[in-house]
Amino acid sequence: MDSSAQGTTDSEAAAQERPAGDDSDFEVFDDAVAGDARDPYPELAAARKASPVQRLEMSNMPHDDAKPVFFVYRYDDVLAVLRDGETYSSGQIIELIMGDVMGKHIMLGMDDPEHRRYRALVSTAFGQKAIVRWEAQLVEPIANSLIDRFSDRGRADLVREFTFPYPTQVIAGMLGLPREDYRQFQRWSIEILSVFTRREAAIAASAEVKGYLARILGDRRREPRDDLISDLARAELDGERLSDEEIFSFLRLLLPAGVETTYRSTGNLLFSLLSRPGQLAAVHADRSLIAQAIEETVRYEAPLLNITRIATRDTVLGGVDIPAGSTVMPMLAAANRDESRWDDPDQFDIFRNARPSVAWGQGPHICLGMHLARVEMRTALTLLLDRLPGLRLDPDGDDPHIRGQVFRSPTSLPVLFG
Repeated sequence: MDSSAQGTTDSEAAAQERPAGDDSDFEVFDDAVAGDARDPYPELAAARKASPVQRLEMSNMPHDDAKPVFFVYRYDDVLAVLRDGETYSSGQIIELIMGDVMGKHIMLGMDDPEHRRYRALVSTAFGQKAIVRWEAQLVEPIANSLIDRFSDRGRADLVREFTFPYPTQVIAGMLGLPREDYRQFQRWSIEILSVFTRREAAIAASAEVKGYLARILGDRRREPRDDLISDLARAELDGERLSDEEIFSFLRLLLPAGVETTYRSTGNLLFSLLSRPGQLAAVHADRSLIAQAIEETVRYEAPLLNITRIATRDTVLGGVDIPAGSTVMPMLAAANRDESRWDDPDQFDIFRNARPSVAWGQGPHICLGMHLARVEMRTALTLLLDRLPGLRLDPDGDDPHIRGQVFRSPTSLPVLFG
């Protein structure tokens, strides 16, 4: 980005001013993690073997015409759902669940051809050249600035002090927000990400974000800068441009898509390696293994365990009849541990023969930001290993573990180094 754009890069001075978040911020966010489900995988494996496509009647719903819900557990069946956007719609269910928070133009809630047009317009901001720019000018400086805060201490909690603030600051920097607004942006992000537990607060925060971004978008339309909002304002395809409302919806989508999943995936990567010193040592000695470690992490511990679709017509999946209008839930975590696709799927092994998982999605809704997420994860692990010699879990730490029934990540990573 252009160093003349206030609050975007200029990094060493900015690093000292960027807030890392505080415990009260984290506690509000962590409260949204339901339960302490440490290992949902045996139950998912049993369901995959017993009923690969499981029908659940919704007879307790207050509607006479309540449709059944279908849980999909096998890799091949999940892949079929993700790739067939005509039969399994994203639009209806996302609009019902997220429309009042994310807006009417949320990309996750679109079907083709609207989705194809919208994705083509916004994808220019996530091309290879843009990712290289974000990595050099934002991702590395932000990661280093956070490590600076504890690198001489000999101990840290990598969740509260690193993985939690890290992606929020990256997204804020990509948007070109002033440094003094980073803390408020993080708090808005937390409120929106807590939509399923504190919906009214999420709706209020969404409205505040829209008002805040409207002023910035107006400024960028008049005087473009080298940031994501300017890129979206001038994105054009076949003479079409994004409306203001489409831009607002996309930017609000960046909070769960670009903040929460990267926060969780980075924590899962660090925990998976730190709890397996042999594999951590292999990565430390050969950094080319980092790419394999990232893909194995999102297979083994996907940040999001399931997603939702609506059947647009009567269909058959895995030999099971699915009526039009039914909710279909691909269980990504079950698919990623399908023994018909991976040997010893319940083992974390960065040396296994790599095969694509469904953690990043597949088909028309494959994750637009997956390349940026990989860069953030790779940068985080590289710099932590480079700058914190002898990095290891603190044996006196308070039982660090990955948890969650829908979203999964560790809520603490106490480490020692030096």
